Amino acid sequence: MTPRTKAQNEEIRNRRIAEIIQAAADVYLDKGMLLEIRDVARLAGLGYGTVYHYYKNKLDLLHDLLWQALERSAATVDRLIHESQTNFRGRLPFGVEISGVMTMARTQEIEHKLWPALVADLLKTWAEDHAAYLVFQLGNEDYRQLPEEQALPLIKAYRERIVIPLSYLIELGESRAAPVISDLGAEARTRMLLSALTGCTMLPLRRGTLSAEAEGISSFLCAGLA
Repeated sequence: MTPRTKAQNEEIRNRRIAEIIQAAADVYLDKGMLLEIRDVARLAGLGYGTVYHYYKNKLDLLHDLLWQALERSAATVDRLIHESQTNFRGRLPFGVEISGVMTMARTQEIEHKLWPALVADLLKTWAEDHAAYLVFQLGNEDYRQLPEEQALPLIKAYRERIVIPLSYLIELGESRAAPVISDLGAEARTRMLLSALTGCTMLPLRRGTLSAEAEGISSFLCAGLA
C-alpha cells in the first residue's frame, strides 16, 4: 500500500478537525459545559481516541472551536459591511433601489431597511454554522466558560472584529434610539441587540427552523432602530 503524502495527511487532519468542531458545537448547544469528549466523538461518528488525539480536554476543544468560528464570523461581518456600502440594490425589501441623487430622508429610508436585512443574513449564517452562533452567545458573556488566559484574547478579538464593526451598522441604520437606551453608545446598543438575538434564536436554532424565521426575528428586534 502506497504511503499517504504529507498533503493527504494534512487533508485528513483538517477534515477530522472540522468534523469534531461541528459535532462539538452541536453538543455544546445541547449540554453546555457538561459537554464531554465522548459525546463529541459519538456525534461525529469517530472513536474516542481519535478525538482525544486532537483535543486532550473539552476546554482546548472549545477554545479552538471559538477561534476558528470567530475568524469565519469576522469575515461574515466584513462582507455585510462591504455590502451595506456598495451593493444596496436587490437586497432591500419593498423594491427599494438606489439611483441618482437622494435626499437625506430617502437615504435614511434605505438604511433603515438595510440593517434588519443584514441582521437576517447573520442569523441565516448561524443556522448553517452553529459554532459561529456560539462565538456571539459566549462572547456576550465574555467567554467566562474558559480560563482567563484563553478568554482574554478572545474577548479582545470579539470586540475589535465583531462588536465595533457591527456598531458601525447600528449607527448607519438607526434614525433614533428607543427612549430606554437613548443615552447608550452604539457599542452598548450593539451588545444589547446581539444578546437579544442570541437569546431568541436558541430555540429555532436547536429545532432547525432559524433560517426560515430569520427575517421575522430580525424585523422584530430591529424595530427600535427603524
